[in-house]
Amino acid sequence: MNRVKKFIRGHSHFYLLFIFVPLLMWFSYCEKNIVPEYILHTALDNKIPFIKVFIIPYVIWYFYVAFGLIYTGINSKEAFYRLLIFISGGMAVCYILYMLFPNGQDLRPDITETDMLSRAIKFLYTIDTPTNVCPSIHVFNSIGVDAALRNLYAFSNNKKKISFFLMISICLSTIFVKQHSIIDVIYGTLLAAIFYIPLYAIPNIKLYKSYNKKFYSLLDIFKIAVNYKPFPYD
Repeated sequence: MNRVKKFIRGHSHFYLLFIFVPLLMWFSYCEKNIVPEYILHTALDNKIPFIKVFIIPYVIWYFYVAFGLIYTGINSKEAFYRLLIFISGGMAVCYILYMLFPNGQDLRPDITETDMLSRAIKFLYTIDTPTNVCPSIHVFNSIGVDAALRNLYAFSNNKKKISFFLMISICLSTIFVKQHSIIDVIYGTLLAAIFYIPLYAIPNIKLYKSYNKKFYSLLDIFKIAVNYKPFPYD
């Protein structure tokens, strides 16, 4: 019990996670009240196959986001704050866009199989409506978590590779289980880039320049913007 109290005192920033309570209530409101006016369905979506095994990374997303917040919260307050701003800010922007441009999709196939993966997807379809899909929060949050872990000093190169693989798998899962159109993925990625630039890219470049180091090419600038961590944040 004393260890728990000591941990809570030393990690009081975790209380900020309560910000997700109103955000989830907001999302629930959108799900129950917004009627789609724009159906997102492209010719490319018709060529993308339905691959039910991708329900696995789709579900892993929930644990991936939780892991990212907990891991950064334990290892670096600054990394935690950045990720929290990234995710909560992005979710709020998505909800505003859902209300301004009510959207949905009609890509879901009829599933007649009774295997475990098929049942899991059918269950997903019952609890997650095909509305409020663009931008994709699954895509946006996955990129955010990978960005936070990639820029965290305590995260090893091997772990970064695993995180990147999970991020890509989750993004692909959204279209392979027909939860999102390719348009949702594109806009989710663009929104993530908008948040990434001020939260990670610009600070990384400024930190690099503070050491009086020079850029030798555009590729150098890109690499530094994506990942530069000469010392722990905290």
